[in-house]
Amino acid sequence: MASFYHRIFAAIDGSATESAVIERTLQIASANGAEILFGHVVDSLPSDMNSTNAKLLAEEEEKLMRERLAPVFERIEADPSIPEYDFQLRVGRVADVLLDDLIEPYEPDLVICGERGYSNFKYAFVGSVSKRIVHDAKCDVLVVKPKDLQL
Repeated sequence: MASFYHRIFAAIDGSATESAVIERTLQIASANGAEILFGHVVDSLPSDMNSTNAKLLAEEEEKLMRERLAPVFERIEADPSIPEYDFQLRVGRVADVLLDDLIEPYEPDLVICGERGYSNFKYAFVGSVSKRIVHDAKCDVLVVKPKDLQL
């Protein structure tokens, strides 16, 4: 059977669904022989923060994320079915940066992201990154639901 997905983008954000997003990504990538790009966006910084501080914050966040993801990267390196992986971090408005700076240039066949399960009140104010990805991505999108909402 030929593989359907060759390039998978996984949006990781430290939320409760992140480990489920990673597990689904590894399962699908291994089954399809697909490469993976993990992407994380540090939400927009205060306007009064200068670019030097923003750069330092991003560098520190990337270092912490790479340390936290080290066991995941070790699993990937031990799986001969997954040919390649990478991790990239950006700073900015989450939905815009995910789509414009990470997903679109990577040209994935599949995007995997998590749903945070916001209340209707909070959703009205912060919106939904996963909904925006489903609407605007030019490929298949798998939205992993928080455990407490799964059937």
